[in-house]
Amino acid sequence: MDYSERMRFAGFKVVVLFTSLCAGGWSVARAADKPAEPAADTLVFKDGDRVHGHVLAQDENLIVFKSDRFGELHVSTRDVVVIKGSAPETPVAAAAPAARPGTPPVNPAERAAEEQVTLWEHLSAARLAANLRDFFGAWHGRLAFSTEAVADTADRSNQSIEGHLKRKWTADEAQLNGRYDFNQTNGLTTTDLLKADGLWRHDFSKKVFTQYRPSVEWNRANFIATGTKAPADYVLLQQEIGGGITLVSAPAHQVRLGVSENLFDVWNTSPPTLHKARAIESGFVETEVKLPWSLKLTERGVYYYSIASGTDGWENRVELTKKFTETLSTAIRHETRQNSPDGRAQDYTRLKLLLGVEF
Repeated sequence: MDYSERMRFAGFKVVVLFTSLCAGGWSVARAADKPAEPAADTLVFKDGDRVHGHVLAQDENLIVFKSDRFGELHVSTRDVVVIKGSAPETPVAAAAPAARPGTPPVNPAERAAEEQVTLWEHLSAARLAANLRDFFGAWHGRLAFSTEAVADTADRSNQSIEGHLKRKWTADEAQLNGRYDFNQTNGLTTTDLLKADGLWRHDFSKKVFTQYRPSVEWNRANFIATGTKAPADYVLLQQEIGGGITLVSAPAHQVRLGVSENLFDVWNTSPPTLHKARAIESGFVETEVKLPWSLKLTERGVYYYSIASGTDGWENRVELTKKFTETLSTAIRHETRQNSPDGRAQDYTRLKLLLGVEF
């Protein structure tokens, strides 16, 4: 190989080496410039439950959160606190950081087991409340249940489930309620009752309001108090139309007083089928008091009076609610109905303990 060929060969090696160095430097620069994955954000509910993921959008009322386990959630800002993930640091070296002395290596199987969604997480009160809140949106309420099993001189079992929805506007308020009660004594069904009612209230001013209360009650275990205990199942429709004045209106105390006209329609669903309708006047009082330790006391009393027949009746409902967290609550309720003016519904007095999920 002569001198000129040796020079060309040496130049070729220099070009190859320079190209290799440039390619390696470009790869290192791209690895250094590639942004690291952001750290996960955390939603902390007021009862201590935590959900990991990333905040997609947020305003003063609503947080849209992409959860690693539960998908996309819509949560009210009053129910959670967001802990933002720390910003990732720019890596200074391509090598993986060494483990701290005494720290065992992370087992991939153990990490997968920690991130696996358990059945309890699916059934937890916080998860149920989040699903209900996401489904009903601007409506807030409570899902509650009560159960009892007693064996003494008789075997008795009582079950009850109910739901409550409420929404408020500037001058209007709407409520929807549903309840199902089922009781048995020695295998004989004594209560099989389905009831639904609603409320629409409009405030003309801070003192004057009007309201409309429809309700329907279907009793499939009603009996006539005779020796044969003949069945007397019924469907009761009641419409209360009235108005009144607000005596006290404060953030922690409210008292309303008013009068109403009540329209009763009763259908006897056991033979012989009958339909009766009548109108009854009534007066009512409603109170709502917020107490310390997250306690709330509500009461509604109604007195029915009939100018034509002189037959009077009354009903009252008192409930004391205790909120343990933003999602868990319990309530003690006492309600009574005596000499019901519809002429068919049973008189009763009930004392009930309820466990509920707030949303």
